[in-house]
Amino acid sequence: MKAMIFAAGLGTRLRPFTDNKPKALVEVAGKTLLQRAIEKVSGAGFEEIVVNIHHYGDQIIDFLEGNNNFGLDIQISDERDELLDTGGGILKARPLLEGSEPFLVYNVDVLCSLDLKKLLRWHREHQALATLVVRKRETARYLLFDKEMQLSGWTNIKTGEVKMARQTPEVGKFAFSGIHIIEPSVFPLITETGKFPIIPMYLHLAAQNAIYGFEDTSDLWMDLGKLEQLKVAEEMLQNR
Repeated sequence: MKAMIFAAGLGTRLRPFTDNKPKALVEVAGKTLLQRAIEKVSGAGFEEIVVNIHHYGDQIIDFLEGNNNFGLDIQISDERDELLDTGGGILKARPLLEGSEPFLVYNVDVLCSLDLKKLLRWHREHQALATLVVRKRETARYLLFDKEMQLSGWTNIKTGEVKMARQTPEVGKFAFSGIHIIEPSVFPLITETGKFPIIPMYLHLAAQNAIYGFEDTSDLWMDLGKLEQLKVAEEMLQNR
């Protein structure tokens, strides 16, 4: 099975660590974020991995080659000419991701205890076009889901902005966790081109397609793209 690890971000929230290296190669408890992400997805059976690169992308290529790709089939989606955001990044990697099975998308700065095999089973059972992992946590921007956990809209609680994809009588607010499972059949449905974020794409697809949320209630989820979280994770992992 295939997975894509988003490793092209600028990592501005991790400065000064990212002044001379990509976010993916920042270390926490002796391992880079990229190695931890690779171990997480490959441990769930996703052994064909696409890694997108931009900021200091040559260092990621050298790191993977120096580690013999961790014994996996790892390919590079090169965005060094232009950072394409989440939706554009997936679209560029289309030739590497297409096939007969759903593929996983995983942010390099996520540290979690989610059972990815359970997520994949849930996605298949619900015959979803895409399944977004979400959690009940505080954030400024929420995804809105109906009682069946189908994506219905999005809101920014700071600005009051609301975008609805489907009108439903009741909605629940969840925060996106940077992990999703997508069917390759999504590619012909994408109308966006170039650089674009994926959440607006999901919203327009949700009007006529099964875009689901999977609530992650596992005990660990952290965004290691923030300095304060990186320090907490360092202490936690060292004490394990």
